[in-house]
Amino acid sequence: METPVKVEFDNFEHGFPEGFGPGRWGYLAYGIGLAFAVFQLYVAAFNYLPSQVVRGVHVGFLLLLTFGLIGNFTAKSDAGRIVGWAIGAIGFLCGLYQWIFYADLIARDGDPTRADLVVGTLLAVLIFEGTRRLMGLALPLMCGVCLLYWFFGQYLPAPLNHRGYDFDQIITHLSFGTEGFYGVPIYVSATYIFLFILFGSFLEHAGMIQLFTDVSLGLFGRTRGGPAKVAVFASGMMGTISGSGVANVVTVGQFTIPLMIRFGYRRAFAAGVEATASMGGQIMPPVMGAVAFIMAETLGVDYSVIVKAAVIPAILYFASAFWMVHLEAGKHGLTGMKPSEIPSAWNALVARWYLVLPLAALVYMLFEGFTPLYAGSMGLALTVALILGTSITMGFSNQVLRYVFWIGLALVVGALSRNGLQIVPVASVVLALVVITGFVRGGMGTLHACRDSLAESAKSALTVGMACAIVGVIIGMMTQTGVGSIFGSWVIGLGKTSLFAALIMTMLLSILLGTGIPTIPTYIITAALAAPALAKLGVPLIASHMFAFYYGIMADLSPPVALAALAAAPIAKENPDKIGWEAMRIALAGYVIPFLFVYSPALMLQPGDPMEAHLGFAGAVAYAGVKALVAIALFGMVAIGFLFTRMTVVERLLAFIASVCLLGEFPYSDVVGFVLAVAIVAWQWRQRPPSAVVASA
Repeated sequence: METPVKVEFDNFEHGFPEGFGPGRWGYLAYGIGLAFAVFQLYVAAFNYLPSQVVRGVHVGFLLLLTFGLIGNFTAKSDAGRIVGWAIGAIGFLCGLYQWIFYADLIARDGDPTRADLVVGTLLAVLIFEGTRRLMGLALPLMCGVCLLYWFFGQYLPAPLNHRGYDFDQIITHLSFGTEGFYGVPIYVSATYIFLFILFGSFLEHAGMIQLFTDVSLGLFGRTRGGPAKVAVFASGMMGTISGSGVANVVTVGQFTIPLMIRFGYRRAFAAGVEATASMGGQIMPPVMGAVAFIMAETLGVDYSVIVKAAVIPAILYFASAFWMVHLEAGKHGLTGMKPSEIPSAWNALVARWYLVLPLAALVYMLFEGFTPLYAGSMGLALTVALILGTSITMGFSNQVLRYVFWIGLALVVGALSRNGLQIVPVASVVLALVVITGFVRGGMGTLHACRDSLAESAKSALTVGMACAIVGVIIGMMTQTGVGSIFGSWVIGLGKTSLFAALIMTMLLSILLGTGIPTIPTYIITAALAAPALAKLGVPLIASHMFAFYYGIMADLSPPVALAALAAAPIAKENPDKIGWEAMRIALAGYVIPFLFVYSPALMLQPGDPMEAHLGFAGAVAYAGVKALVAIALFGMVAIGFLFTRMTVVERLLAFIASVCLLGEFPYSDVVGFVLAVAIVAWQWRQRPPSAVVASA
């Protein structure tokens, strides 16, 4: 009998352990993962299948691999693993049902057969159970309550009641329409999300993490508290390709957390810095997190619109984290690293500058109006070409031959793409490179690593995909019953008296939801409930959606759950709750950024800013940026209690009042905030120790 593989957590929300399981069961999971990845690549490249079929097969693969891997890692015998794979196979067949009977399901829409109801019910049961096994009880319980309301809400008193729905109406809406399990979130998971997970995985394999780390060390390693600044900068850069907070913690954090501890930072603070910076990966363009793709589809705008709106708030978020670690280092007298320990940022860029090309191409295509699917496909193809081309040219002893190879490759691609960059010529070039790589020394190792990246990406997509599937219950319930209008009317009623109070209510809802469930369902629920109401109160729709998004991320830093803190705890060897509270303190400024861009839409490059009439659009953007920087600087001083010297309670209180004035929109609030800020900084400057020298950030 084979012993089960040990796991660190009671569920797999943070990802599965290394590998795919023991023995032949691991090979089976690996093969299924490859098949899943190949299917997703086919969808991204050619997309000939109907959307409903793609969604169904995607959910089928999610269920098959989820139950199979859980069986591989937890079952104590082969019999247990057989059961896991059998349940997964049933789930796969439920998804495949959408393909096999696609035409029939369209013909009898709204009039389900008994087989339809059986398959739809099985699908619901398996999605609930798979999510419970994968992510714990919180999200399935919340969705279960929504399902109960859907079935029995007609018996509640007004205004909470609805007209009542039969079993077949609910199952049909949930399991066969495009507003239940197969709604917008699973569509995004089946197209953009998987592709960008794969894109990030291949870039990491190409050496992007090492490039980011070396550049970060070279730029900030020797400054005051340098190791923590390296963590913030490197995690921010990782966010441009990863879009996953927990993934950033467990990759970059393996290096940065021990480094911060070695240079004097407390364990909880070091882990809190990494958790805060890593969660920012979900808001850092161009890739951002899965939510950004869902937001673009929900709002019906180009993905580039979301990216443009997110740029300045994301920079502010990382600037606030950077400022926090600078103040903490000054407060405790922490120094930077020795020059001998720091690589040259310039040399790192010179040696591996080509790794930036796929990211640059991705950004260019997104801003030129190409779809995320096309841009991601081309970015992935370019990354794979770089990996394979590098492997081929490693065998060239002559530098001239390497230049000839790369120039020749560029000319071939250019010749094949005279009428525009098409996927078939690009795929042909990649296939040719695969064949050539197989015949060069070390080439098979590169091909095996690429194959492993495909399978690992399938495994990484499970948590996001299952969350996107199960929140279909909430979406379906709200679209059929209209219950979202009840909460919306409460927010609107509150907002008539005070928009600030309505925003506070929305923030609390998002954080409370997010402490128990992941960012994706938190955003979907909060945006569905509160965003339309905030829009009616004059908040730009994209700002209201981004508001919900930000606090879903902040929830992952907030105890008692604090998922990012849980992921950092084993690396720092510290209590997750302590890390969570430290992360909240470090991210304190991040909690106010959403209020800033609601009151100053220019921060999101949106029209309608109050200062636009006086300063013009560009002036309004500049003014909002300066005001936001001052506000987050003040919040940092409040949280750390230091500027040029340790701050008294009175000084911190005045700094808090100044920051709130800059945050709010009431008569003379900006004037009061700026005057108080100048007074506090001047007072701190006068109180500084005679030997103090202001270190550069």
